[in-house]
Amino acid sequence: MPINKITFLEFERVMSCDLRKKKEPCIEICFDVEDSVNYRDSWMGKMIDKDTGDDVYWFGLVPDGTQAYNFALFDEFANAKVFYAQKSLKEIWSSIFILSLDGGTISETLAYFLE
Repeated sequence: MPINKITFLEFERVMSCDLRKKKEPCIEICFDVEDSVNYRDSWMGKMIDKDTGDDVYWFGLVPDGTQAYNFALFDEFANAKVFYAQKSLKEIWSSIFILSLDGGTISETLAYFLE
């Protein structure tokens, strides 16, 4: 059975990865929020802005794109009240189930980010 949970500290470490040292300059995480009909197969990640070269932390929470958000700083991203219009990722972290991390399972890819 695949692992679907990591600690918030492990998540922070994944998101602090220097994308300039990776072959693919993006981190993509597919996730579900437990007991939510709204947040299934949602996405979040980090990429490099092609124009500025800055890191961008992002959410794509619903398929129609109406809940897509970009942030310049990890703290803004983690604490933004984007879930249910009143909760942050940090507040609901215990309800997050990671479906994939950069296209693989957590057990396949987490060690790469935590080196």
